[in-house]
Amino acid sequence: MNDAVLGATFFAMDSGDLDHETALVARAQAREVKAFEALYRLHFGRIHALCRRLAGSHALAEDCTQEAFVQAWKALPGFRCDSAFGSWLHRIAVNVVIGHQRTALRRSAWMRDDGDDALDSCAAPAEGPDVALDLDRAIAELPPGARTVFVLYDIDGYKHEEIAELTGLAVGTCKAHLHRARRLLRARLTA
Repeated sequence: MNDAVLGATFFAMDSGDLDHETALVARAQAREVKAFEALYRLHFGRIHALCRRLAGSHALAEDCTQEAFVQAWKALPGFRCDSAFGSWLHRIAVNVVIGHQRTALRRSAWMRDDGDDALDSCAAPAEGPDVALDLDRAIAELPPGARTVFVLYDIDGYKHEEIAELTGLAVGTCKAHLHRARRLLRARLTA
């Protein structure tokens, strides 16, 4: 299964799996490293795929995935089990990637307006009937602000208000980024 499929699917756990995960969380909260390692193995694929889609780069996704699990380990004693551990970890990972993007914003013009010229930076689609466009690559080539909103809204199912809260953007700006991302992807996929 590739990262896109792993990341786009949420785990459907039966009650036995959920009970096992809950037991692992309780043991990890008691600082049992082996229990946390089991939680890591259970959730790594989904969290890494999320970070990869949001970050747009494999190297940054590796860093963000590692940082998300480190932050989860540090915050685990305060986890109240009000939500599923996977949902809580997902939120941590999103915050880690957004934090990296905010840092990049301070160093450069993260939200600069590339206009329609952003398409020029995308590689031309390969020609021939046997070549399929790699959707993950097309998403990764979106400008960072548009990519973040697109992934959170269209792939992970967040609402505009939630995205605005996570990113610190206005709801209208989130909607504009989503529109831009869809327009750029549509142009890229039909080129």
